[in-house]
Amino acid sequence: MSRGRNRAALALLGPAFVASVAYVDPGNFATNFAGGAEHGYELVWVIVMANLMAVLVQYLTSKAGLSTGLSLPELCRRRYGRRVNALLWIQAEVVAMATDLAEFVGAAVGLNLVFHMPLLVAGLVTAVVAFAILALQQRGYRWFERAIVALLALVGAGFVYLFFTAGTQDYGKLAGGLIPHIGGGDTLSLTVGIIGATVMPHVVYLHSALQTDRISATSEQERRTLLSYNRWDCIIGLGLAGLVNLAMLCIAAALFDKPGLTDVSDLGPVHDHLATMVGGGAALAFGVALIASGLSSSSVGTYAGQVVMAGFMNWRIPLFARRALTMLPALAIIALSVDATKALIYSQVVLSFGVPFALIPLLLITRDRRTMTDMVNRRLTTAAMLVVTAIITGLNVYLIYSSFTWST
Repeated sequence: MSRGRNRAALALLGPAFVASVAYVDPGNFATNFAGGAEHGYELVWVIVMANLMAVLVQYLTSKAGLSTGLSLPELCRRRYGRRVNALLWIQAEVVAMATDLAEFVGAAVGLNLVFHMPLLVAGLVTAVVAFAILALQQRGYRWFERAIVALLALVGAGFVYLFFTAGTQDYGKLAGGLIPHIGGGDTLSLTVGIIGATVMPHVVYLHSALQTDRISATSEQERRTLLSYNRWDCIIGLGLAGLVNLAMLCIAAALFDKPGLTDVSDLGPVHDHLATMVGGGAALAFGVALIASGLSSSSVGTYAGQVVMAGFMNWRIPLFARRALTMLPALAIIALSVDATKALIYSQVVLSFGVPFALIPLLLITRDRRTMTDMVNRRLTTAAMLVVTAIITGLNVYLIYSSFTWST
């Protein structure tokens, strides 16, 4: 290629790392710690399976952007009528608000745990920092990506530290947890929670858009080379996110899989247990990781909202106006002193509702040779995506049903 293989590889690395932020957002903290604390290493296979699904989904949506030069919402606008796109846009906006709620509240809770800020003050600080991160986009996509990757590295570093300081890991049981099985108790519901909430709709839309302003290929061979780099970007970026999720579950299994411990799915008690059982350094690492997770995922969520509006409806508003609008529900939740963990749970239910609206169009578009040309899915890839779509959609439907059944 004219720019050289190394420069092309460097230019392509990054989109999957931005997308991977959604797979280690504050909602994952609660689910993974609950799974490890209540069932030890039994759900290791669920984490691995969920991550493999994530790699496939994000690879296909990034491939769609790379092949067509358009985001998934833009492809939907060209493929479907205005009414369908209006419906897709409305549900995506609701999902974006739910996403921002979970991530914004998570960052505020982290600031509260580490710096003992009142939650409302922590929410305002979160807003200021998020504005600063979004301002980096005005200097080019690379600056924004570097900030997100730096925050993601903080999350990873925090859990690497916790993994090696939070007690001795039982690697035999960890290996045994790779064998798929469903135990008793609430194992099924936790399995549904981990897999069903694996794919976040907003990053399915966003990841395709992140590919549209990069290196342009002028031949089929160059397109194949770019696709190969993109594949490795997804494997590495999403793979690292999967390792962080696995570390969360293993830390909880090593520390909290004991009789008598309670509230191991609530962020505050987890922080307190870490301080008591391991020390202040472990609690600090958890809190910093939570802050970094919330700030990065909230900024990515706002960016995704812009992509959704521009793609489905061809409307554009200033990015900072979007940030102000989407953070208002989160600030209201914090100001009203609503239980943060419950807010996270209900936001995940809303997110679950939006999953099929992202996965089904992605499946239909990436299997269409007229749209994807030489990058169209192979039959085996389409079959795998069909299975993944059916599993994740079915589990999210079950998650919504069980949540409403539990609440009544």
